Amino acid sequence: MGYRAGFLGLIGQPNAGKSTLLNYLVREKVSIVTAKPQTTRRRVMGIWSTEAGQIVFVDAPGLVKADKGLNGFLSQEAEDVIKQSDALLAIVSVDEKNSDDAEKVIKLVSASGKPWAGIITKSDLEEKQHRIMILKRMIEDHKGRAFQVSAKDLDSDNREALLIEFLEMMPLSPAPLYDVELFTPHRTKDLVAEIIREKCFEFVHQEIPFNIAIRIIKYEENAVPCPKIYAEIIVAKENHKPIVIGKGAANLKQIGSAARKDIEELIGQKVFLDLIVNFKADWFNNKRIMQELGYVRDNEEG
Repeated sequence: MGYRAGFLGLIGQPNAGKSTLLNYLVREKVSIVTAKPQTTRRRVMGIWSTEAGQIVFVDAPGLVKADKGLNGFLSQEAEDVIKQSDALLAIVSVDEKNSDDAEKVIKLVSASGKPWAGIITKSDLEEKQHRIMILKRMIEDHKGRAFQVSAKDLDSDNREALLIEFLEMMPLSPAPLYDVELFTPHRTKDLVAEIIREKCFEFVHQEIPFNIAIRIIKYEENAVPCPKIYAEIIVAKENHKPIVIGKGAANLKQIGSAARKDIEELIGQKVFLDLIVNFKADWFNNKRIMQELGYVRDNEEG
């Protein structure tokens, strides 16, 4: 059939299961996963390569409507993924609170004019089984093929079948887009920052994690006896700082310990991790800070 390679965008509402699906397909932890919506902030890419071709999966932030600040960035990121991908997956979850939200995703993806398919996630939820057929019908009514994925599938052979289907959606290509040994084109430094942010979601509650950003101050890869990472957890409100740190720095230690474990798994060796917490008022509305943190599109730089 000829070698195929291209970008496959994952589009869906916040918390639809896009990041879990990406990690499952690539078989590496590329995108952070939490139970809270709007965890993904910028597009995350994972690569699957085979002799027949290469798929670059692009996990887009959940669809939000906004023009300014961090939410404006998230909204544009999702739009850009739709425009720049060769094909798309509409990710819809059986536990979507509003069926209209699922239909919006399906309509948006089908209207792109690009090859696409619908992925129904969390299909193992017993109390939501009746929604599977409803979502399947929605996808098929818009001329898309419907597939199901659940937590039970993560250890099954369903992955290979999905990848073969998705590769058919990719355009013919003279060569792979990335080195076939890579599972992501992102820098280790960026993956480390995301792991730390994931642990903030796990150990800090209410609305606080949504107002947290991570900046890697220094990453000494060649330090002896192990790499040294110095990172800053930025909070948007002054009273959030003691909450993140916790009594006797207990919470910060939990975040650091959990993050260090995942970072060591990522890079395959022990690391030294030092975390500090700093307050920067409403950083998500500050263009300079947003740019420093990488929450700015290329055409906005300068």
